[in-house]
Amino acid sequence: MNKKILGVAALVVAAGLPGIASAASTAIATTNVNLRAGPSTEYPAVNVVSSGNSVRVYGCLSNRSWCDVSYGPQRGWMSSNYLAYVQNGRRYTGERVISYIGAPVVSFSVGNYWDNHYRGRSFYRDRARWERHGGWDRHDRRDRREDRREDRREARQDWREDRRDDRREERRDRREDRRDRAEDRGDRGGPRGDSGGRIIRNFQQDPYKQ
Repeated sequence: MNKKILGVAALVVAAGLPGIASAASTAIATTNVNLRAGPSTEYPAVNVVSSGNSVRVYGCLSNRSWCDVSYGPQRGWMSSNYLAYVQNGRRYTGERVISYIGAPVVSFSVGNYWDNHYRGRSFYRDRARWERHGGWDRHDRRDRREDRREDRREARQDWREDRRDDRREERRDRREDRRDRAEDRGDRGGPRGDSGGRIIRNFQQDPYKQ
Protein backbone atom coordinates (compact mmCIF):
# COMPACT_ATOMS: atom_id res chain seq x y z
CA MET A 1 0.00 0.00 0.00
CA ASN A 2 2.79 2.39 0.95
CA LYS A 3 4.64 1.57 -2.24
CA LYS A 4 1.54 2.40 -4.29
CA ILE A 5 1.12 5.76 -2.51
CA LEU A 6 4.78 6.60 -3.03
CA GLY A 7 4.50 5.70 -6.69
CA VAL A 8 1.50 7.97 -7.22
CA ALA A 9 3.23 10.79 -5.35
CA ALA A 10 6.30 10.42 -7.54
CA LEU A 11 4.19 10.71 -10.68
CA VAL A 12 2.45 13.84 -9.39
CA VAL A 13 5.80 15.48 -8.56
CA ALA A 14 7.25 14.54 -11.94
CA ALA A 15 4.25 16.01 -13.75
CA GLY A 16 4.62 19.30 -11.92
CA LEU A 17 8.35 19.81 -12.52
CA PRO A 18 9.57 20.66 -16.04
CA GLY A 19 13.06 19.43 -15.29
CA ILE A 20 11.86 15.94 -14.35
CA ALA A 21 10.92 13.81 -17.32
CA SER A 22 9.26 10.43 -17.28
CA ALA A 23 9.85 7.71 -19.86
CA ALA A 24 6.88 9.08 -21.80
CA SER A 25 8.43 12.54 -22.17
CA THR A 26 9.85 11.64 -25.57
CA ALA A 27 7.90 12.35 -28.76
CA ILE A 28 8.71 12.16 -32.45
CA ALA A 29 8.41 14.70 -35.24
CA THR A 30 5.76 13.84 -37.83
CA THR A 31 7.55 15.82 -40.56
CA ASN A 32 10.54 18.08 -41.04
CA VAL A 33 9.76 21.00 -38.77
CA ASN A 34 11.57 24.08 -37.53
CA LEU A 35 12.78 24.20 -33.96
CA ARG A 36 12.22 27.83 -32.96
CA ALA A 37 13.54 30.20 -30.33
CA GLY A 38 10.03 30.81 -28.98
CA PRO A 39 6.44 29.57 -29.18
CA SER A 40 5.52 31.24 -32.47
CA THR A 41 6.49 31.03 -36.12
CA GLU A 42 7.69 34.62 -35.79
CA TYR A 43 10.62 33.54 -33.63
CA PRO A 44 13.89 32.62 -35.35
CA ALA A 45 14.47 29.02 -36.38
CA VAL A 46 17.39 27.44 -34.52
CA ASN A 47 17.36 24.04 -36.25
CA VAL A 48 15.23 21.66 -38.29
CA VAL A 49 13.93 18.50 -36.63
CA SER A 50 13.91 15.74 -39.21
CA SER A 51 10.79 13.65 -39.72
CA GLY A 52 10.74 10.63 -37.41
CA ASN A 53 13.43 11.94 -35.08
CA SER A 54 12.85 12.04 -31.33
CA VAL A 55 12.62 15.14 -29.18
CA ARG A 56 12.44 15.40 -25.40
CA VAL A 57 9.44 17.38 -24.22
CA TYR A 58 9.94 19.54 -21.11
CA GLY A 59 6.50 21.11 -21.09
CA CYS A 60 3.86 22.87 -23.17
CA LEU A 61 1.91 26.11 -23.02
CA SER A 62 -1.43 26.05 -21.24
CA ASN A 63 -3.28 26.07 -24.57
CA ARG A 64 -1.16 23.10 -25.74
CA SER A 65 -0.19 24.84 -28.96
CA TRP A 66 3.60 24.85 -28.49
CA CYS A 67 6.00 22.70 -26.50
CA ASP A 68 9.47 23.33 -25.09
CA VAL A 69 11.68 20.53 -26.39
CA SER A 70 15.30 19.55 -26.89
CA TYR A 71 16.65 18.06 -30.09
CA GLY A 72 20.09 16.67 -29.50
CA PRO A 73 22.07 19.41 -27.73
CA GLN A 74 19.72 22.20 -28.88
CA ARG A 75 16.73 23.57 -27.05
CA GLY A 76 13.73 25.22 -28.64
CA TRP A 77 9.99 25.24 -29.27
CA MET A 78 7.92 23.03 -31.55
CA SER A 79 4.29 23.27 -32.53
CA SER A 80 2.35 20.41 -30.99
CA ASN A 81 0.73 19.86 -34.39
CA TYR A 82 3.93 18.11 -35.47
CA LEU A 83 4.43 15.88 -32.42
CA ALA A 84 3.52 12.21 -32.27
CA TYR A 85 3.66 9.47 -29.66
CA VAL A 86 3.46 5.74 -30.24
CA GLN A 87 2.20 3.37 -27.54
CA ASN A 88 1.34 -0.30 -27.96
CA GLY A 89 1.40 0.09 -31.71
CA ARG A 90 -1.01 3.01 -31.67
CA ARG A 91 0.06 6.44 -32.86
CA TYR A 92 -1.18 9.65 -31.23
CA THR A 93 -0.62 13.05 -32.83
CA GLY A 94 -1.19 16.72 -32.12
CA GLU A 95 -2.46 17.95 -28.77
CA ARG A 96 -3.38 14.41 -27.65
CA VAL A 97 0.35 13.70 -27.37
CA ILE A 98 0.64 16.17 -24.51
CA SER A 99 -1.83 14.22 -22.41
CA TYR A 100 -0.23 10.85 -23.12
CA ILE A 101 3.30 11.98 -22.28
CA GLY A 102 2.15 13.92 -19.22
CA ALA A 103 3.86 17.14 -20.29
CA PRO A 104 3.54 19.86 -17.62
CA VAL A 105 2.28 23.35 -18.31
CA VAL A 106 5.13 25.83 -18.73
CA SER A 107 5.40 29.50 -19.60
CA PHE A 108 7.89 31.34 -21.78
CA SER A 109 10.14 34.30 -21.11
CA VAL A 110 12.51 35.54 -23.80
CA GLY A 111 15.05 36.85 -21.30
CA ASN A 112 15.67 33.72 -19.24
CA TYR A 113 15.20 31.27 -22.09
CA TRP A 114 17.48 33.07 -24.51
CA ASP A 115 20.07 33.75 -21.82
CA ASN A 116 20.24 30.04 -21.07
CA HIS A 117 20.22 28.69 -24.61
CA TYR A 118 21.05 31.28 -27.29
CA ARG A 119 23.86 33.51 -26.15
CA GLY A 120 26.01 32.42 -29.05
CA ARG A 121 23.34 32.85 -31.74
CA SER A 122 23.26 35.82 -34.09
CA PHE A 123 19.67 36.77 -33.17
CA TYR A 124 20.60 37.07 -29.48
CA ARG A 125 21.68 40.68 -30.02
CA ASP A 126 17.99 41.51 -30.56
CA ARG A 127 16.97 39.85 -27.29
CA ALA A 128 15.83 43.09 -25.64
CA ARG A 129 13.61 43.92 -28.57
CA TRP A 130 12.00 40.48 -28.59
CA GLU A 131 11.64 40.54 -24.83
CA ARG A 132 9.97 43.95 -24.84
CA HIS A 133 7.34 42.98 -27.39
CA GLY A 134 7.20 39.19 -27.17
CA GLY A 135 8.48 39.12 -30.73
CA TRP A 136 8.95 41.84 -33.31
CA ASP A 137 6.79 44.82 -32.46
CA ARG A 138 3.70 45.76 -34.39
CA HIS A 139 5.57 48.33 -36.43
CA ASP A 140 8.04 45.72 -37.59
CA ARG A 141 5.24 43.33 -38.50
CA ARG A 142 3.42 46.10 -40.32
CA ASP A 143 6.59 46.99 -42.19
CA ARG A 144 7.08 43.37 -43.19
CA ARG A 145 3.48 43.16 -44.40
CA GLU A 146 3.90 46.35 -46.40
CA ASP A 147 7.16 45.06 -47.85
CA ARG A 148 5.44 41.84 -48.90
CA ARG A 149 2.55 43.78 -50.45
CA GLU A 150 5.00 46.02 -52.28
CA ASP A 151 6.91 43.00 -53.52
CA ARG A 152 3.68 41.46 -54.79
CA ARG A 153 2.68 44.71 -56.49
CA GLU A 154 6.05 44.97 -58.18
CA ALA A 155 5.90 41.34 -59.23
CA ARG A 156 2.43 41.83 -60.75
CA GLN A 157 3.56 45.00 -62.48
CA ASP A 158 6.63 43.27 -63.88
CA TRP A 159 4.46 40.38 -65.06
CA ARG A 160 2.02 42.73 -66.79
CA GLU A 161 4.86 44.61 -68.48
CA ASP A 162 6.44 41.37 -69.61
CA ARG A 163 3.10 40.23 -71.02
CA ARG A 164 2.67 43.54 -72.88
CA ASP A 165 6.17 43.24 -74.31
CA ASP A 166 5.49 39.66 -75.34
CA ARG A 167 2.24 40.62 -77.05
CA ARG A 168 3.93 43.53 -78.87
CA GLU A 169 6.66 41.20 -80.10
CA GLU A 170 4.10 38.63 -81.19
CA ARG A 171 2.14 41.26 -83.16
CA ARG A 172 5.33 42.57 -84.75
CA ASP A 173 6.39 39.06 -85.70
CA ARG A 174 2.99 38.35 -87.27
CA ARG A 175 3.14 41.58 -89.29
CA GLU A 176 6.62 40.73 -90.50
CA ASP A 177 5.51 37.22 -91.42
CA ARG A 178 2.56 38.57 -93.42
CA ARG A 179 4.85 41.07 -95.14
CA ASP A 180 7.36 38.34 -96.00
CA ARG A 181 4.60 36.12 -97.42
CA ALA A 182 3.28 38.98 -99.51
CA GLU A 183 6.76 39.68 -100.86
CA ASP A 184 7.23 35.99 -101.64
CA ARG A 185 3.99 35.96 -103.61
CA GLY A 186 5.11 39.05 -105.49
CA ASP A 187 8.46 37.48 -106.33
CA ARG A 188 6.73 34.37 -107.70
CA GLY A 189 4.47 36.48 -109.95
CA GLY A 190 5.31 37.19 -113.65
CA PRO A 191 3.99 36.58 -117.17
CA ARG A 192 1.13 34.14 -117.08
CA GLY A 193 0.42 31.75 -119.97
CA ASP A 194 -2.67 29.88 -120.99
CA SER A 195 -2.22 27.15 -118.37
CA GLY A 196 -2.58 28.82 -115.03
CA GLY A 197 0.62 30.81 -115.05
CA ARG A 198 2.73 28.29 -116.91
CA ILE A 199 4.53 29.72 -119.89
CA ILE A 200 4.00 27.54 -122.94
CA ARG A 201 6.63 27.69 -125.62
CA ASN A 202 5.90 26.21 -129.08
CA PHE A 203 8.85 24.45 -130.60
CA GLN A 204 8.85 23.49 -134.28
CA GLN A 205 9.16 19.79 -134.61
CA ASP A 206 12.11 18.51 -136.61
CA PRO A 207 10.58 16.96 -139.77
CA TYR A 208 13.39 14.42 -139.97
CA LYS A 209 12.48 12.94 -136.57
CA GLN A 210 8.84 12.23 -137.32
